[in-house]
Amino acid sequence: MVEATADVFDLPPRRAEKADERLIGDDRRHFAAVAACIDRRIAQTSARLAELLAEASRRGRGAMDRDLEIHRLSAQLRTMRRYGLDICLGRMVDSDGTVTYIGRLGLLDADDQVLLVDWRVPAAEPFFAATAAQPMGLVSRRRYRWTNGRIRDYWDELLGAGGHGQLALDQDSAFIASLAAGRSARMRDVLSTIQADQDAIIRAGSSGALVVEGGPGTGKTVVALHRAAYLLYADPRLQGHRGGVLVVGPHQPYLGYVADVLPSLGEDGVRTCTISDLVAEGATAADEADARVAELKGDPRMLAAIEPAVRLYEEPPTGAMLVETDWFDVRVSADDWAEAFESAEPGTSHNQARDEVWAALIEVLADKVEVDDLEPEAVQRILRGDAELREAFGRAWPILDGAELVGDLWSVKAYLRRCAPWLSEAEVQLLQRRQPDQWTSSDLPLLDLARRRVGDPQESARARRRERILAEQSQYRDDLVEYLLANDDDPESPLQLLRRDSLRDALIDEDAAPSAGSDQLAGPFAHIIVDEAQELTDAEWLMLIDRCPSRSFTIVGDRAQARRGFSGTWTDRLTGLGFTELHHAELHINYRTPAEVMGLAEPVIRAVLPDANVPISIRRTGAAVRRGRPSEAAGIVTEWLETHDEGIVCVIGQTDVVESERVRVLTPATAKGLEFDLVVLIGAHDPAASVTEAVDRYVSMTRATSELVILDLPEPSR
Repeated sequence: MVEATADVFDLPPRRAEKADERLIGDDRRHFAAVAACIDRRIAQTSARLAELLAEASRRGRGAMDRDLEIHRLSAQLRTMRRYGLDICLGRMVDSDGTVTYIGRLGLLDADDQVLLVDWRVPAAEPFFAATAAQPMGLVSRRRYRWTNGRIRDYWDELLGAGGHGQLALDQDSAFIASLAAGRSARMRDVLSTIQADQDAIIRAGSSGALVVEGGPGTGKTVVALHRAAYLLYADPRLQGHRGGVLVVGPHQPYLGYVADVLPSLGEDGVRTCTISDLVAEGATAADEADARVAELKGDPRMLAAIEPAVRLYEEPPTGAMLVETDWFDVRVSADDWAEAFESAEPGTSHNQARDEVWAALIEVLADKVEVDDLEPEAVQRILRGDAELREAFGRAWPILDGAELVGDLWSVKAYLRRCAPWLSEAEVQLLQRRQPDQWTSSDLPLLDLARRRVGDPQESARARRRERILAEQSQYRDDLVEYLLANDDDPESPLQLLRRDSLRDALIDEDAAPSAGSDQLAGPFAHIIVDEAQELTDAEWLMLIDRCPSRSFTIVGDRAQARRGFSGTWTDRLTGLGFTELHHAELHINYRTPAEVMGLAEPVIRAVLPDANVPISIRRTGAAVRRGRPSEAAGIVTEWLETHDEGIVCVIGQTDVVESERVRVLTPATAKGLEFDLVVLIGAHDPAASVTEAVDRYVSMTRATSELVILDLPEPSR
């Protein structure tokens, strides 16, 4: 049950002026109605879920519709139970005095009066988008700070002259207070404090690719995740989770950090992953140690080597052979082989097409056999059983494994030369390695494409087993139906319905036959959101494009944070990859990093990228950046933890500091996309640093939300 008592406002003594009944009386009464509605909605939703779960199993479209409804109701139920009254984000007052409350979900009372407006509907947009310069018809906006189901504070923002004298607080204090709050191991709930520039991007349409450029602290990750939830609700192409949304992040610490965001928005069906997760070998793949090798493998031309690598195993034999059986002999000519090989449907994987080509070859040869005593089906059965023919076909169109095929490129020079003729002899040699299956991150796009082009090595065997099992079931079904009908002498018996093919087919259990396991990341997806997109190679982009044929993308990144550098523009890069419809948006305000930190970070990146999009910090903490020696790291961390009851510390660099619940030890690469109250950066900066070194330092410095300590001073001589 959701409590709806007068103490829903649990304001501390220092906020006594906000407890005035004239300020919060209407809210108290409204929350009582919301609480009663939530209790009723939870009971109704639970009952409906129970009904759906108790229904007899359905098939086809009916089963899919039932599953989607169960998913929708379950998500609503989780949100209501998780938040209770916290489901309310705030309220807005129109110029005509109308008060509208905004929630994570929409709620109607028993009389169909609106209690809460879902944050994703157009009517809620002014709550996020209105500013003093463009109030969008609002007089004021109130945001609540909830703690354990009680309102510990609230902030009113004046947006129009009509609100003067009614409110208790200064402009934007809700947002500024949220920025200063201590961080945790998971990204905080920021839905109620989304800003106008972020909201405009979240609500943008999904046609084509939307590129969102923003420097550190501009809320790119907030935009990416909330956009996923918004599109699933508002975009007709995605409603009911048709096609689905995939969110791609830079690394596993990022996925852990944001894991709670989408479920908190009522969306637990969104897939999240890193590029490495798209390929099974990604779990153990090491970084590519040689930059030149990484560059060669990241070139889209290298992906083009996969097609000739497979085609080598799809070339029809040029010689003839004689098939001798006890009933007839038949000659298999080069033309017969070629005709059969040409029967493979375009776009079919190599291993899947193998059965098509085999069937075509048998049909071609059977048409050449003239034996009066044999039916065509018998001729084909004899041909399929001929061991010599099967062996010859196995050599001509072998079953392939995608990983082995890529491994052969790195271990057989002649094979690589044939498939990638643009490579120089020195480059061919450079790409060779002793252990071909010692995979690196640069191999993943090739492995992914090879696996898609080749298909599952078990495809044929599984198809044959499935066909055999279903045939056995069909025979058993027919025998059973005939037996039942033969022994049923009642003309009114419902057993006569079994004469209908639809009912007879329903007796077959297709789930009992083996089928390929479902790869949840294989796609196709209706929309893909990529965070820290500046890090992707062209080859990695093609992995994602293959999973989203519509090219409906949200691309979130910052060229100034590209560790390998980023030449040209986003338009140059993406049009070269096949994107035709591009939209652009920029975020310029740094909400996270204090001005004291950005003042030192900006020169670091401008030294190597003079035109870097460095955002403007909107707040100062009064805490100057401190400097010290690397040996002081453990002491600084311990002291900070002892004087701060909440918050997270991150140490970046070589250190003996041990990780704990509130202490992270990361590299610049794995810190990307994250934020911490205190960042301890170890190591001196070289003014002549490379782009990668400068980007790493810039990224590391801008992870701080409150304090930055740089330990770059030399240790005292002994």
